[in-house]
Amino acid sequence: MIPKEQSIAERIRELTALIHHHDFRYYVLDDPEVSDSQYDSLFRELTELECQFPELRLSDSPTLRVGGKVLEQFKKSPHRVPMLSLANALSREEFLAFDERVHRLVEKPSSEEIEYFAELKFDGLSINLTYENGILVSAATRGDGEVGEDITENVRTIRTVPLKLKTETPPQLIEIRGEAILPIAAFEELNRQQSKDGQKLFANPRNAAAGSLRQLDSKVTASRPLQVFCYGLGYAEGLKLGTIDQYEKLLESWGFQVGKWRKLCRGTDAVLKFYDSIHEQRDHLPFEIDGIVVKLNQFSEIDQAGYIARNPRGMVAFKYPARQETTTIEEIIVQVGRTGALTPVAIVQPVRIGGAIVRRATLHNQDEIDRKDIRVGDRVIIQRAGDVIPEVVKVITESRTGKEKKFKLPHQCPVCDSPVERKEGEAVVRCISRNCIAQLKERIRHFASKDAMNIEGLGEKIVETLVDAGLVKHYADLYRLEAGRIQTLEGFAEKSSLNLIEAIKKSRRIELYRVIYALGIRHVGEKTAKTLARHFRSFDSLYQTQEEEYLTVHEIGPEIARSLFEYFHEKSHIHELLDLLKEVHPISPQLKSGENGQAKFAGKTFVLTGTLPTLSRSEATKLIEEQGGKVSSSVSKKTDYVLAGEEAGSKLIKARDLGVSVLDETQFLSLISN
Repeated sequence: MIPKEQSIAERIRELTALIHHHDFRYYVLDDPEVSDSQYDSLFRELTELECQFPELRLSDSPTLRVGGKVLEQFKKSPHRVPMLSLANALSREEFLAFDERVHRLVEKPSSEEIEYFAELKFDGLSINLTYENGILVSAATRGDGEVGEDITENVRTIRTVPLKLKTETPPQLIEIRGEAILPIAAFEELNRQQSKDGQKLFANPRNAAAGSLRQLDSKVTASRPLQVFCYGLGYAEGLKLGTIDQYEKLLESWGFQVGKWRKLCRGTDAVLKFYDSIHEQRDHLPFEIDGIVVKLNQFSEIDQAGYIARNPRGMVAFKYPARQETTTIEEIIVQVGRTGALTPVAIVQPVRIGGAIVRRATLHNQDEIDRKDIRVGDRVIIQRAGDVIPEVVKVITESRTGKEKKFKLPHQCPVCDSPVERKEGEAVVRCISRNCIAQLKERIRHFASKDAMNIEGLGEKIVETLVDAGLVKHYADLYRLEAGRIQTLEGFAEKSSLNLIEAIKKSRRIELYRVIYALGIRHVGEKTAKTLARHFRSFDSLYQTQEEEYLTVHEIGPEIARSLFEYFHEKSHIHELLDLLKEVHPISPQLKSGENGQAKFAGKTFVLTGTLPTLSRSEATKLIEEQGGKVSSSVSKKTDYVLAGEEAGSKLIKARDLGVSVLDETQFLSLISN
């Protein structure tokens, strides 16, 4: 019996270590070594053995991650070393003032550049992880900085938190600080599910992360893909460190997820450059951040700088402009888009978000208005991501006075009075009239846009003037405009009329994909238009294709195939297209073949990052597509090459992590010429 138990104990230890290894490869490195079915088989075996021999289950068993223990309430958990907050720098001037103070505090001349450590300021929930002899024994929220809440059972379910440190010589005791976050995609999916289940929606990913960690039932937490990034140090026994840089590298070696966006900076210029670089990438990160954290790299200098109130004086949160604000809905109007979609838009009291004055916020559709119970007169939270139109995130119902008014979309188009319809399975209500002036203006504006026909100077106001004057009713009408007739319109002179005619003339000979994209076919963006142009190579073969044939094209799914078929089998669309082709002559893509007769980059995927010395991104993209390749926006294992220039960011880091081939411009051009 004893030998059998010993062999079972050894197998449990082996499975525990093996599953921890595969968790680290999958959740932290994003580079799994086994299939999902192989992993599930290992996990099932361990679970069955632990059920039969519960006394042999290890304290760091991965089966603890599935949750199950339901608490009546959270216990208090004091921190051995207080979890301090950071002072904020809300502008470049405030950051430079921080640098001046630090010079005085660490007694360095102003001419000497200080070594800072800069990293992302994650917008999540701060937590404290305590390890004894390398085993996770407790986890707590920040609380008031002195005492938090014990959330150990919930944190054990997070796959990026090691239950046991990957080291043979762990410190006897250590408090490791980090940030629990919910990635943006996971947050959106969670809210979709909450809506479907009739549950309360979360206002932002930070609230969702906090709500997920404060569940009394750890199974709920386990069902949500939380992540933890670690960076801070609390109390420690048996550990000596010189710099924060060394510490974060040590955390990485122990199995923690450490932000890859971090940098040692010599002086303020380097910090500002890092700050700007991250700001450019901010809208493309998979999670929310609200700035960067700048710290003295030397622990001894942090101690020398000292502490004031609840802030370390050697660290600062260098914030980006706020992108969420509170305002009041004054009115709700309805806009009609180029596909006839009726979009409700909130006119709000002007408020500054992310450096811009916001006066409007999209309400998406009637379902969203009803789900969030948005009314005229409501106080609301609005947010803005990058250049996207702001949206209403949440109503502050506590501020209601009873005078707020509910809103319903009209049964007729607000522009042309035609009936509107809502197709089964769609949330959007559409005007059914192809002759709607609002739709026409949006179609012409899209047709002339930079990524479509690229008609310089044909902006929104000019399109509106031309349509209102009855000069443009179809795409082809643009090419039949006469300078003399345009001059009679308000705002036009002889020179501006001739310039517009010349700009329109330049678009008569243009790439096929641009014309496809310019038509404004639903679900057909620029990338899909390029795919269609490369495959069909002419409009004749494109519009004479059956729905099932579209599905044979790489990256064309059922939704796009159905949209293409419906568009090209509508008589009015074909009539308009054939009329346009009398004026415009699309240039079919010419694929350059290698010695074997095949395009050099056929089947190859490129990702571009950074600034190239001589080529613009559009020029590099054109070269790749001429050779049969395609350009993607994100790096994955399916990426063949990353073309990297100066100030390449996270894409370059991920490429190196995944072992993807990285080319500079010289190597890229050499690859083409060879």
